[in-house]
Amino acid sequence: LWAIAKGSFINKVIILPIAFLLSAFLPVAVIIILVLGGLYLAYEGAEKIYEYFFPHEHANHEISLEPMTEEQILAFEKEKIKSAIVTDFILSVEIVIIALGTVIGKPILSQILVVSIIAIIATVGVYGIVALIVRMDEAGLKLIQMSSKEGSFTKTVGNILVQALPKVIKSLSVIGTIALILVAGGIFVHNIDFLHHVLPQLPSIVTEFLIGLIIGGIVLGIVTLFKKIIGKK
Repeated sequence: LWAIAKGSFINKVIILPIAFLLSAFLPVAVIIILVLGGLYLAYEGAEKIYEYFFPHEHANHEISLEPMTEEQILAFEKEKIKSAIVTDFILSVEIVIIALGTVIGKPILSQILVVSIIAIIATVGVYGIVALIVRMDEAGLKLIQMSSKEGSFTKTVGNILVQALPKVIKSLSVIGTIALILVAGGIFVHNIDFLHHVLPQLPSIVTEFLIGLIIGGIVLGIVTLFKKIIGKK
């Protein structure tokens, strides 16, 4: 978690000055980057849904009961951290640019202050919550160890925390996937004029989810086809 949080901080240090320069000298690039980031987020969301229904070979390895060597564990963790940092980078770009869009036309100092504050709050808030969730089972175990009586309040709370952690993590995975598609759909709807007028009879959140899911599915199909073509060579 510390490695990912550190990567997130570095991401924002890199992104913020670039975003301010683009906003000042090449504003059209902001929209292009926003849409490209939306494509990546839609792809990530669609891929997670696809893997849920049609698990890939690597997903089956992850749940294998065979013991992993220390080198395999380190390689697995390194790959997970790398993937998380890449996704965080894209999300950071989207957050910064969306925040920047709310203060376009304001003095540059106002832009820097507002966007920097939003970036800091987003980073601290997200990883602070994640850190608390990760420590749930440890807190629960300590509460269980503190009480020697069966059925005591502290032991009951401890058991609830320990048992709730897997469910919380699983639900966060579902919520995160939905959020990826919604954010992507919102980016497409608000920055591509044609899509802004699609399905006006539906609530905006439903429209954004459907558009994000459809575009994500298209990108997933293109990427999968490209991988197969490259794999044959």
